Amino acid sequence: MTARDRLLARTFVDVADTLVTEFDVVDFLTTLTTRCVELFDASEAGLMLAGRSGGLQVAAASSRPMNNLELFEIQHSEGPCLECYHTGRVVTSDDVRRDLGRWPTFAPEALRAGYLSVLALPMRLRETTIGSLNLLREQPGGLPEDDVEVVQALADVATIALLQHRAAADSHLLTEQLQYALNSRVVIEQAKGVIAESANLTMEGAFTTLRQYARNHNERLSDVARAVAIRTLPATDVVRGHDPRPA
Repeated sequence: MTARDRLLARTFVDVADTLVTEFDVVDFLTTLTTRCVELFDASEAGLMLAGRSGGLQVAAASSRPMNNLELFEIQHSEGPCLECYHTGRVVTSDDVRRDLGRWPTFAPEALRAGYLSVLALPMRLRETTIGSLNLLREQPGGLPEDDVEVVQALADVATIALLQHRAAADSHLLTEQLQYALNSRVVIEQAKGVIAESANLTMEGAFTTLRQYARNHNERLSDVARAVAIRTLPATDVVRGHDPRPA
């Protein structure tokens, strides 16, 4: 096995490993772009991802000039990465000088930066495209077909890893939200008991009073309940001036 083969194998492991506790998405994506330059006949590599609003953002780049060129693409809504993302297909230009009509704004900027050929690959899982991976070369001509397939495989693995990480993060957030809700209910029940005993109200009337107070003071119900439960907010202050009938 050659040194390149070992690095390629290591890269596949790295882009698949998002389950570590200290996972850093920025470092993950930067590793992907720098390894593309190291492994393939590319001068620079950049990566764009779609934000929650749907707009593309530069997520990583192998150098500052590459980052600037990716930003240029986004600002002018033109270029191979955008075309790749919107079509979900591989976009190539073996000689940017022949594609001035295709990208009248991007192509001259790429040439000024010294890049003569480009390869953009979609970061896609089935029907979902989340971004694109862009490789630029200082020479005309494309990468060998075998290399294109390997780069696409890397992009595919990275896409799956990112989607899995996003799903895990969303699941963790949901778990935290559910646990917060459960914890809040315990505190609210305690506060209802304090108010009911203090004002001789039913538990339903105590809850209505507690909720009215929170709304009138633009505070979260759980925060008010916690203050009542630990006695930093007197129950008499909550009851005073509030109609205990259901809102």
